[in-house]
Amino acid sequence: MAWRCGGKTNAELIENLFKNNLITSSRVRDAMLNVDRAHYCPDPEYAYEDSPQSIGHAATISAPHMHASAAESLLPYLKPGCRVLDIGSGSGYLTAVLAELVSPQKESSADAGLARVVGLEHIKALRDLGERNMSKSERGREMLKDGKVSFVVGDGRKGWTQGEDGEKGWDAIHVGAAAVELHQELVDQLRSPGRIFIPVEDARGGGQYIWVVDKDANGSVTKKKTYGVRYVPLTDAPK
Repeated sequence: MAWRCGGKTNAELIENLFKNNLITSSRVRDAMLNVDRAHYCPDPEYAYEDSPQSIGHAATISAPHMHASAAESLLPYLKPGCRVLDIGSGSGYLTAVLAELVSPQKESSADAGLARVVGLEHIKALRDLGERNMSKSERGREMLKDGKVSFVVGDGRKGWTQGEDGEKGWDAIHVGAAAVELHQELVDQLRSPGRIFIPVEDARGGGQYIWVVDKDANGSVTKKKTYGVRYVPLTDAPK
């Protein structure tokens, strides 16, 4: 079904995904309507297709329906004032969508300015790409200037613990590359309550699966294996 959901504009793409139930949340739909995918795709001609695109450095921007699935999985933990870590931020597209989801609807809200979304990349060129792409819109530039969104370089398998951001932990962690295991560092950095959305390689060679990891208010951790996927690997930066 996904291949039929493309459009000629960003709005048409998102509305088609919504009509075909590949986006089921109106909050996610509205957030994705606010982020023009053409700003994040290397070839604008294909920006409004529901398909992945290469962005160089052995990385891709995922198909929009996969970004929607990730956002909807994390949605209970994406509220104004929340802190989100986007590992393997790549083009910066989902980082921007997540920022929309944790931003208050009205700037006069008491929570305004408290939300933080950090895009983490192991390749500086991709960190720079995400920031540059987000700067293409006025809203993106404002979020970067206000510090609501930032892009950093580091090993995604270890999460992000540097400075004030890491010390406070994360309400939600999205991982956009397949890990060989569920890294304990990420679980340790998750707040209580909080959730991780992460693709993990099957230890028996059965492909990759999305795991949803929840930490409840008491710190108890539960892990759920969901559907099969195909992501680039979460690895060291190329030499």
